[in-house]
Amino acid sequence: MNAPPAVASLLLPVVVGVFLALLAMETRRPLRAFCRDRLKAAFSTNTSAFLVNNLIMSVFSASSLIAVAGKYAGYGVLARAPDGPAKWVLSFILFDFVVYAWHYAGHRFEGLWRLHKVHHSDRTFQVSTGLRFHVFDQFLEVVVKCLCAVAIGVEAHVVIVCEVVRMFFVLFHHANITFPGERLLSYLIITPSLHRAHHSTRRSQHDSNFGVVLAVWDMIFGTRKELTPKAVGLELIQADNLVQLFSLAFVTEERLAQVVHLLPRKRRDG
Repeated sequence: MNAPPAVASLLLPVVVGVFLALLAMETRRPLRAFCRDRLKAAFSTNTSAFLVNNLIMSVFSASSLIAVAGKYAGYGVLARAPDGPAKWVLSFILFDFVVYAWHYAGHRFEGLWRLHKVHHSDRTFQVSTGLRFHVFDQFLEVVVKCLCAVAIGVEAHVVIVCEVVRMFFVLFHHANITFPGERLLSYLIITPSLHRAHHSTRRSQHDSNFGVVLAVWDMIFGTRKELTPKAVGLELIQADNLVQLFSLAFVTEERLAQVVHLLPRKRRDG
């Protein structure tokens, strides 16, 4: 069963709808107050990044994944499993683990961190932060997901559902909100409180909570941390517009620190 084009076309409206709903919630009752000018600048930069690259990559991602899944899903480990709820759920779980592993790699390897740190450069933490990514980071993620679709044997209609759910959670856990029972729920799914720690300015703190939907991976691999960061963003580098955001991938914290003599020339661990 292949996903019809109409199903893929729902991805963008769903993302926009969820974004607007969460934006209304955090505007009405924000958990944390940010400087108004900083918040406006971040919102402008993040939405611009979405319009310039995330919108393009989201369409490319969906169309590529559908094409790959439609043609090669028969070769994956679940290819011979009967199409039904059990296969869909297992496919989603495996897909979510791959995204967790990719996120972990984005923090572990310097080449990937150069791209992923663009997302962490936001000095605010609100729903539009979930739109802030480097276009090259998005492109590599599409490649990884396509390989995942082939290896698992994820069919096209399941891929679309996975993408919609994933994007919902990306926006949800960046929202500047809290709600009753959030801590208990955080043992099942990634909530804003968990992901807020992931955006701490301290590397020792933001190298944690890599999950996107399910919370189980961080618990299994010991990467879960429950804390309230004093500040969010990057310690030494910031980006206040779209050009700076794109260029940020070519500047390392270590090199900048050397220039201003804040760190010894020996490369830091971690």
